[in-house]
Amino acid sequence: MTTPAAGDDTLDELTTVGFKILQAKSGYRFSLDPVLLCGFISSIKNSRVVDLGTGNGVIPLLLSSRIEAKQLTGVEIQLQMVERARRSVVLNGLDGFIQIVHADIRGLHEVMSAGSCDVVTANPPYRVKSSGRNAENGERCTARHEIYGGLSDFLRAAAFLLNSGGRFYMVYLAERLPELLAEMRCSKVEPKRLRLVHSRIDEPARMVLVEGRKNGKPGMRVEPSLVIYKGEGRDYSDEVLAMYQ
Repeated sequence: MTTPAAGDDTLDELTTVGFKILQAKSGYRFSLDPVLLCGFISSIKNSRVVDLGTGNGVIPLLLSSRIEAKQLTGVEIQLQMVERARRSVVLNGLDGFIQIVHADIRGLHEVMSAGSCDVVTANPPYRVKSSGRNAENGERCTARHEIYGGLSDFLRAAAFLLNSGGRFYMVYLAERLPELLAEMRCSKVEPKRLRLVHSRIDEPARMVLVEGRKNGKPGMRVEPSLVIYKGEGRDYSDEVLAMYQ
């Protein structure tokens, strides 16, 4: 449910967890992808978790009710989104547990320590800067296109932050899967789990969910595909509904 908030923001319900989140009326608004990513993450109790390109902070907010982490940190370069995420954290009484850092993922060595976390998550921009139709709104354009860092930048940042054996989770375009797996290995983040995401059971995979392990041994498990919709309609599958519940 959406209700008006201050300025150009709306106050929306995160129905999965009963929290509220502030989003721009005409800017970036989170989609289903962060929900799917959080549903893919295995148990990470007592972990220090960093979400790269956190936007409005949706992934830290979702994870805060699902895992017993030591600390959750979101990193975001766009100041207006950083401020919105911080307000959402306070609104939900999670300040002190969730930290939102204003930083460029390409310069994390200036503000964070190497090997300082156990888990890194990312729902990065999917399109290279010159591809697709650039959104007129700056927030939406940055969320969709690699303006402040591409896939290799996200992988380098994850590898820098993770301790040896630490886990990396990403949701990404299925069509760029070969590039993703290659970049993970180049960054010494070994792919360990893979799940294809299909809009409908008879359609090609649209997205992919991947888990990697820093300095992990070779060997990847390919899990059964995730189907978003039932039949031809727009009703979510039972599995996706369970993620919301």
